[in-house]
Amino acid sequence: MPEKFDVIIVGAGPAGTACAYTCAKNGLNVLQIERGEYPGSKNVMGGVLYRKQMEEIIPEFWKEAPLERPVVEQRFWMMDKESVVSFGYKGLEWGMEPYNNFTVLRAQFDQWFAQKAVEEGALLITETVVTECIVENGKVIGVRTDRPDGEVFADVVVLADGVNSLLGKQLGFHKEFRPDEVALTVMEVINLPKETINDRFNLSENQGCTIEIFGDATKGNLGTAFLYTNKDSLNIGVGTTLSSMIKAKLKPYDLLDYLKNHPMVKPFLEGGESAEYLAHLIPEGGYHSVPKVAGDGVVVVGDAAQLVNAIHREGSNMAMASGKMAAETIVEAKQRNDFSASSLNKYREALYNSFIIKDLEKYKDATHTFENHPQYLREYVPMMNRVASKMFTVDGTPKRDKQKEIIRSVRNEKGTFNVLKDIYRAWKAVK
Repeated sequence: MPEKFDVIIVGAGPAGTACAYTCAKNGLNVLQIERGEYPGSKNVMGGVLYRKQMEEIIPEFWKEAPLERPVVEQRFWMMDKESVVSFGYKGLEWGMEPYNNFTVLRAQFDQWFAQKAVEEGALLITETVVTECIVENGKVIGVRTDRPDGEVFADVVVLADGVNSLLGKQLGFHKEFRPDEVALTVMEVINLPKETINDRFNLSENQGCTIEIFGDATKGNLGTAFLYTNKDSLNIGVGTTLSSMIKAKLKPYDLLDYLKNHPMVKPFLEGGESAEYLAHLIPEGGYHSVPKVAGDGVVVVGDAAQLVNAIHREGSNMAMASGKMAAETIVEAKQRNDFSASSLNKYREALYNSFIIKDLEKYKDATHTFENHPQYLREYVPMMNRVASKMFTVDGTPKRDKQKEIIRSVRNEKGTFNVLKDIYRAWKAVK
């Protein structure tokens, strides 16, 4: 007779494991199924983990988790072909407990996190593909896997199967996502000595830096690039929406090579040794793309629910928070012995009352605005660099005259009305 669990969780990324850990810690019988060889083998993110949401699951996790560096500086680059306008924040308070965020290597962190769930009593099975949900009378009652006699049953199935959730699609929770709702990101891990990293990024021992890069990094297409410091390696990556990649006929690994050889980036990588290549789809649709997240016997978490804030590059924290909320809802449903859609809908209510949906709603039109108006990255970023170069070049011209010349140049190039219209449109998209 097939085995029955309280909860089956499909996926061992941050969302799935946060749910598995919380359910198991509260005494539920948990099965977690991962298609990869090990947790983290199929998962990609730039490599930043935020402390707040993780600590709500495992207090003071940083004392034992395999973290790289606490981030003390966040830089933002507006990059042209041979220049960059840079701004950011460096705060030494971020380098002390309780910290703000950390750089991580997912292959290491995800394995550790999943093992913590196992220690709480969850059963983790890897190298297993869930082919479909088992539905009876409109209620999800289990899953079917690619293993012999691979049917397993549960009161609740949690879909944490990633951005293109095939199980969510099977249940009719969402349709095929459009190319402008997902981004393809490629990244590389490059080994460098710790001392070299500290010197190039002006860091002390156990300090990390992140650089988010806009403009020429994606050849003016909608997307971003990043460069993050680990203990003795760098994470470098770049991604654009699939729609932008298709329109511009970009090849993702060619874009990564272009970034690595950019004159503003190349000096940071000099002498490094490539250790790993990865590629992954990232949800970019935001608020408008969030699917149905609760039904009879089923909930959806993390990337599978499109819970990524593309503007602030937040994803793992939203994934873990959603996994924890789903688990808390399931624990309460178990106490009531009610796993209906109305019972599990408390997860949706918690989600929509949290920072996750509130932030997604705030930026609900941002991605589409910048995709439909490519001038922000293709025209204004280069213009910003030209203005900075002109203003900061000391050539004997009075600064007042420089200002007049810059204003005249912008007017001639864009027109005052068009500039004001673009500023207003961008402000509306992110206000």
